[in-house]
Amino acid sequence: MVLLQIAEPGAAPEAHTERQIGVGIDLGTTNSLIAHFNGTDLNVLADEAGEASLPSVVYYSTSQTLVGSDAEQHASVEPGNTIASAKRMLGRSREEFEDDPYIQLAAGESLAFATDAGAKTPVEVSAAILGALKDRAGPQLSGPIAGAVITVPAYFDDAQRQATRQAAELAGIKVLRLLNEPTAAAVAYGLDEQAEESSLLAVYDLGGGTFDISLLRMRAGLFEVLATGGDSALGGDDFDRALAAHLLAELSIGEPTAVQRRVALSLARNAKERLSDMASVDLDVSGLDAGDHEITVSRSTLEVLLSPYIERTLDACRQTLTDASVDAVDRVVLVGGSTRTPAVRQAVANCFGLEPLCNLDPDQVVAMGAARQADILVGNRQGDEALLLDVIPLSLGLETYGGLVERIVDRNSTIPVARAQEFTTARDGQTGLVVHVVQGERERVEDCRSLARFELTGIPPMVAGAARIEVTFQVDADGILAVSAVEQQTGSRSEIVVKPAFGLDEAQITNMLKAGYEHASEDMLARKLGEARVEAEALLDGLQAAMAADGDLLSADETAALQSDMQNLEIVIAANQPDDIREATEILGKASEIFAARRMDRSIQKALQGVALSELESDVAEESTP
Repeated sequence: MVLLQIAEPGAAPEAHTERQIGVGIDLGTTNSLIAHFNGTDLNVLADEAGEASLPSVVYYSTSQTLVGSDAEQHASVEPGNTIASAKRMLGRSREEFEDDPYIQLAAGESLAFATDAGAKTPVEVSAAILGALKDRAGPQLSGPIAGAVITVPAYFDDAQRQATRQAAELAGIKVLRLLNEPTAAAVAYGLDEQAEESSLLAVYDLGGGTFDISLLRMRAGLFEVLATGGDSALGGDDFDRALAAHLLAELSIGEPTAVQRRVALSLARNAKERLSDMASVDLDVSGLDAGDHEITVSRSTLEVLLSPYIERTLDACRQTLTDASVDAVDRVVLVGGSTRTPAVRQAVANCFGLEPLCNLDPDQVVAMGAARQADILVGNRQGDEALLLDVIPLSLGLETYGGLVERIVDRNSTIPVARAQEFTTARDGQTGLVVHVVQGERERVEDCRSLARFELTGIPPMVAGAARIEVTFQVDADGILAVSAVEQQTGSRSEIVVKPAFGLDEAQITNMLKAGYEHASEDMLARKLGEARVEAEALLDGLQAAMAADGDLLSADETAALQSDMQNLEIVIAANQPDDIREATEILGKASEIFAARRMDRSIQKALQGVALSELESDVAEESTP
């Protein structure tokens, strides 16, 4: 027998006191971390050796898979089997990495690493890292993990977010939410609780493989992301590679082997970290087999090498300020291990005119913020939820007739968001259509990125423009897009969760935004021309069909006059002058009004043939009855 819980009348129901366990995970390019908030203390969970950071490195052999420091030990000896920085490759295409000398790709069309254990995708590598974090946390927690908040760069697009979620699912981790890294950092600092009045915060997040800049408006309990910018393929890895290339050049190693590249990278990373506190360092380069056994690298040399990369981050900062229509901010927060570099900190201070906040460990702050949010999402802190309002980085829209883009969700729109817009058919008798989803800031489809296509069928055959098709875009809190289309008369429905095969690389993102600004006038002219052509061609098609069906309603002179106006419109269309096309379209439209009226009269007469007057009177009487 099932028993009901009993409470005295008027008494509050007994509270359920068992805490659920939520964790925050920072899946990083260089290092990854897992953190937990127990209601009182916020802890980054360390391994048995007391190390909080897990190197994001996986080693594959025919007999075992190693993750973290154990995997790193194989990097110099077996570079092909030791995979690092897989996060940079999540959701991206094979073509982007075919010329990368640091990566050995497996044969085939998909993006995968060649290892002795077979082809391994970036998702599988990331899943191994997440699984190792889960295994680390298990013995330190009081129960099973109910779910995790996993952080992602704010500039990760839909494909990159989907790949991150797939890696978590492969590792057996329930994803509560994908949280943008800059927002997680602000949560960790508790800045929302400190902000009694509205204030602006810039989060500069430079990790091992990605860079984000986010502007957030804060007040008690609310984070609103005003704008995001950045570079999904720029970070400390680029610093290491620049210094490694410098070392190889100094030692006159023209075409290094894979092992020499890995040794040079390891030396460069070590030197970069030591130069944060020292003016110069001496490096033992005997492992490069270059003859010389020691080389000196100064901080000034490193700063010269890093200067172009740092400047790229500052360009993104300035653009994001412009996007948000903001001249200054109240606080700046530094996130990511690469912000330990003195040149980076000084450049950020100069850019914003403020000394940045960096009192929390920049490597741990993102995981800490994710843990706080996870504790809320598993249900432990009802009524104490900080509202996080992130934004999408690039506009989303549809291809419309004429190859034009109709934006449905604008760039920097707050998510989660849903937008719906009504469309119609372009041809008489059209019973289906292809919904083409695109992403970008340009006015023409050819200048934007295609995300997905799906078909809507079952549209009743009607004249062009009569069908009503509602298309809805929904972007959830993780930044993942779903699109649906519904024909209003029949209820025919089709939908898709957008899962492109690969994501945007940093050049595509940067170029999309840059092109959107640089070609604004050109794009508007192209859109104006496209819209004018669509309207003119629709009128010509309609008139040609009408004259074929009811041309007997026109006299010879009237037919000749209409045909002359139609020929003139065709000539004007070919000249590609939008104002002239609109003027000629208007002239033809007015000239055809008498013909349209006669066709309407004929249609009514046909509809009334054989109908008795008494039936009409009866219908009128029924309609007028209250």
